[in-house]
Order: sequence, then structure tokens, then C-alpha cells
Amino acid sequence: MADWQLAGELAPGLALLGVLNRTGNLTRTAELLGIPQPTASRRLAALAELVGTPLTVPRGRGIRLTRVGALLAGTAEQALSVLHGGIRQVREEISPERGRVVLGFLHLLGRSYVPELLRRFRADQPGVRFSLVQGSRQDVLDGLIRRSIDLALVAPVPVDDPALRGHWLAEQELFLSVPATHRLAGRTAVTMGELSAEPFVLLEPGYGLRQITDELCAAAGFRPEVAFEGQESDTVRGLVAAGFGVALLPRFEPSPPAEVVELPLRPRVTRSIGLAWPADQEPTPAVAAFREFVIGAQDAASSTRVRAANPVPPGTTSQ
Repeated sequence: MADWQLAGELAPGLALLGVLNRTGNLTRTAELLGIPQPTASRRLAALAELVGTPLTVPRGRGIRLTRVGALLAGTAEQALSVLHGGIRQVREEISPERGRVVLGFLHLLGRSYVPELLRRFRADQPGVRFSLVQGSRQDVLDGLIRRSIDLALVAPVPVDDPALRGHWLAEQELFLSVPATHRLAGRTAVTMGELSAEPFVLLEPGYGLRQITDELCAAAGFRPEVAFEGQESDTVRGLVAAGFGVALLPRFEPSPPAEVVELPLRPRVTRSIGLAWPADQEPTPAVAAFREFVIGAQDAASSTRVRAANPVPPGTTSQ
């Protein structure tokens, strides 16, 4: 049987393999697909017959895929992901006001930045639904590449990956957080070179702040002594408050905890926050609308800041 012919014969059973690979249980798989278990069993047997080798073996009360079954299941999940995206585009082309956006973002942006964006967007587009995915910078960028995330708010903005596109939104200043009893707590500013002997509380590798901290320390001629690593900035800040080390973090709004002092760095250190999306994926109407809203809102805010910094003299008109 030719490969294309075999692919055509296998196509109706791809969903079965993909779901079975996740559940490891035929009964549960049948429930998720909305078919009787005997029907699922027959389809699985027919697939094995087409391929010419068993696709499953018993495992306890369930089953697991053989190597051949796992290979087919991996291909099935990729194909189903593409098909799911196409179906979603069709649905939202018909009814764009009721689309869905999968938005990835850093933990630090979840406190106020993301909720405020969603509030303002949904004031005009109340029917658009959002699925929110928080994680490290690398996690959400990987999600974009896998197409499991539509848009991502990250820092820094990706500029060197041809698979992604990005748009700068804002610059965020970083500060050195130290315990209130620390020797530097009374300073008005500090340089990275003064921190070579300090223990650091860091986010884990894969987080943008970790990358920035490592690069700044390297530029200052030292490698940071890692006291603790965490996955959330609030945990890092809590460990700083407990006296376990220092950390580079954005300013805590409206003010840091009493046990923490935030010191400006000299020279000033900032990171870029931006919106990223897959380079070669055609967005659904809902995704495109939210992307344009975020970019347009930030461009309008930037224009307002420029006008405020350069007021128009009386008797003249702005261009």
C-alpha cells in the first residue's frame, strides 16, 4: 500500500491514537471521543491491522502504546493540532466576536498589567474568551512555537528568532532588592561591581530576569553566588526579605514590603516588555483584534508621553 493511501486509511483513527496516548485508558479515551468502548476497540484493532503490527500492549489495568504506536500518536497529535487550528479559524471567521485567545505571559505581568489589558479590551469585545498561560519566558516562547499559545507578553522582546515576531511595548526599570538590614540598604544607588561578594536569590534558568542578571554580573566581572532559585518573583522577594540574598527585580507596586529596600542601579538597568507571536501563523480574527488592540493602546500611550514631555507652546498647533 502506498504511503498516501495508508495515510488516508489511517486518518479516521488519528484522534483515537492521540487521545489514547494521553490517557493510557481505552474507556476514558472512548468517553472523551464520545463513542462506545467496543467501537474504540474495533478502531484500534483495525489501525493495527492496517499498519501490520500491534499498536498497544497491556499495562496493569490499562494499556500503553508500543514504539510504533507512539510514533503514530506523535504524528497524529501534530496533525490534529493543525486541524484544530483550521477549525478554530473557520468558526471565528463565521463569528469573530465569539473567538478565543490563548495568551501567555510572565508571572510578574499577572498582578496588574494583564488584567487591565483584558478589562479594557473586553469592554468593546465582551464575547471574546481568553485562556491564560503563565510561565517563564522560555516556556511561553516555546508555546508560541508549538502553536499552543497565540500571543505572549514577554521580557525581553524576542529579536533573534526567525520563528517569532515581536513588538516593543514598554521599558521597565530594574532595581536591586536587598534586606532592610543589609549594608547597602541606606544607599541611594548601587553598581553591579559592588555585588561580587553578595549571595543572589535568582529565578530559575529560562526566565528573562535570570538571563539579564547573569549577563550583568558577567559584564561586571563575576559570576553570582546562587543562594536560592525560584519560579516566582514574589517568592524571590520573600527570600530577600528573610535575609537570604539580593535580587534584581522590577519595582514592587505600590511599595515594597517593609523588610525589603529597592535600590536603583547605576548605570540604569531596564528590560523591554513586548508582545510576541508566531511568524508564519495566520491569526484568527479574535487574535488579530487583540494583537492590534495591545499594539495600538501602547502606541497611543507612547504618543501621549511624548506630547507631555514636549508641550505645545501657546498659540501653535501640534502636527
